[in-house]
Amino acid sequence: MTDKTSRPVAAVRRPYLIVNPRSGGGKASRFRIAEKARALGAQVFLVDPSRPQDLAAVARRAVEDGADLLGVAGGDGTQALVAGVAAKSGVSFVVIPAGTRNHFAMDLGLDRADPSAALEALTDGVELRVDLGFAGERVFVNNVSFGAYAALVQDPAYREDKIGTAVRILPEFLARHQGPHLVVRAGLLTVEGPDAVLVSNNPYQVDDPAGLDRRARLDSGLLGVLAARAETPAETAARLRSGQTHGLTHLATSDEVVVHADVPVVPAGLDGEAVTLPTPVRCRISPRTLRVRVPRHRPGAQPAWRPPGWAAVRRAASAVGRAAPGRHAK
Repeated sequence: MTDKTSRPVAAVRRPYLIVNPRSGGGKASRFRIAEKARALGAQVFLVDPSRPQDLAAVARRAVEDGADLLGVAGGDGTQALVAGVAAKSGVSFVVIPAGTRNHFAMDLGLDRADPSAALEALTDGVELRVDLGFAGERVFVNNVSFGAYAALVQDPAYREDKIGTAVRILPEFLARHQGPHLVVRAGLLTVEGPDAVLVSNNPYQVDDPAGLDRRARLDSGLLGVLAARAETPAETAARLRSGQTHGLTHLATSDEVVVHADVPVVPAGLDGEAVTLPTPVRCRISPRTLRVRVPRHRPGAQPAWRPPGWAAVRRAASAVGRAAPGRHAK
């Protein structure tokens, strides 16, 4: 997002920051996020990874106690939980990119190499109004995935290396995934039996249907939808390598997107977190619901670099197409 969409804001009085010290391999600890936030007047809640904690409830209590800003130093899954509370309460939200991939922070233009730089939003910030996605009652800031994509998220290797895992095994997951029969309905469109479904909070760039790269906007009021079918890894690899759209349904819509299944609950990936959701799953977008406070000066407001995305998937697909046997191979 660009600074053209931002507006000045008044100083915060009682900021409250939730910090996961182990997220992103301990990124919050290395950059001393908690100490720096306290020095700026924020109250800090340290997540204890050794025991389950309802972070949405923690955030709600903070607002009830007078917090006028909520922030999270952690991954996108935690960002979504607290963002939902901030939006419902009408308070500002600060993203500290202390997770592994920090896709939401990337699309906000934040400095992912130095998460502590996001704390400048507390003293010299501007406000963006961005959309939130909902899968049922669950909030997502990036995307919710089903079928082979959801199975990919649940692979243990995915959490440590999202892009590497995706480019290595996505074609085979698409071809070999055995799961519930899915039907996707978006407005007048029906997609029967896709192997993988990705519903995103604003569409990804057209050359990035895997959801590994950027979204040009976070305030379009549109859901992005990708539904993919494939029969063999070689077929998938050939399609990805050439950029063909055969087997892909790719659209942007403001309509509700409903994912039906022949089972009462389905595995899903919600902002990279493995969850299960009752069916049918109704996905919608809430336009410009979240007030995000960001530093006035941030490196990604005008994108300066492009992380490996769909092109990397195509390169990996080339090797898969040569080496992987198909579902019907003898």
